[in-house]
Amino acid sequence: MSPILVRPVREQLEHDRIIRLLQGTCRRRYEAGMNPGAEQNAPVGTGTAAIYPDLVLLSQERGHRLQVVIEVETGESVNHLEALAQWAHFAKLRAAFHLYVPAGMVDVARRLCEDNRIHVNEIWSYHTIGDQVRFTLVHRSRETPPVARTRPAARPASRAARKPARSARPVKKPARSKTKKRKKK
Repeated sequence: MSPILVRPVREQLEHDRIIRLLQGTCRRRYEAGMNPGAEQNAPVGTGTAAIYPDLVLLSQERGHRLQVVIEVETGESVNHLEALAQWAHFAKLRAAFHLYVPAGMVDVARRLCEDNRIHVNEIWSYHTIGDQVRFTLVHRSRETPPVARTRPAARPASRAARKPARSARPVKKPARSKTKKRKKK
């Protein structure tokens, strides 16, 4: 449950509308489950440890691995309590964590993440123009997301790597001692 017990009705409607828009855009690449309002449709984890981010994106492959967790905030919900109660937990998951905040709250969200050492893969801002919502990427982490941290396939060594390196000077063979030659005769 969010520390914001009662979000203003207009902000809650805007919040749920943005979640639905994001789910529609993410359906092409992922299996998207959403948790608008107080609904708990798509959990991450099981039992009492289950958490319910706004949008859960799973791979379409056979294993349905968790790929991205998205949290949408409104002007009222970008605060210290929300950051510690939700963002910190989402950032610890083995998936990319994307945060969507209103355009005027980007600096506050960045500061909260830095102060509380919350690793966010992407921070997006949004603003509404009439009926349209525009999204803008304002921060992308330099680190690769945990999902993409896989070992690259082993490549066969090139010919140059297989052969021992030759030195610039020729190696001199040790001279035979005269005593060995005499014994052979």
